[in-house]
Amino acid sequence: MMTTTELAQVLFATALQPSDRLSPYQIRAAVDERLCACGGDPDRCAAYVAQEAGDHPETYVVRMRWALDAVAGAYAPAAA
Repeated sequence: MMTTTELAQVLFATALQPSDRLSPYQIRAAVDERLCACGGDPDRCAAYVAQEAGDHPETYVVRMRWALDAVAGAYAPAAA
């Protein structure tokens, strides 16, 4: 099972935006789709996140906070 941080890194690597109004289902589907595109390897998504953090440090923190909050909300009901 993936951690919240790993799930957030995968979500960060999608084209979804914090301004999108997304349901938990849409977030989980986007994470599944992106993880599949990365060959099921969350480290590939983490590498993208690291590159984005270096290229765009001014937006990295806001986007990662959104991704962490979004996956925490989207996956919490599934864990309960």
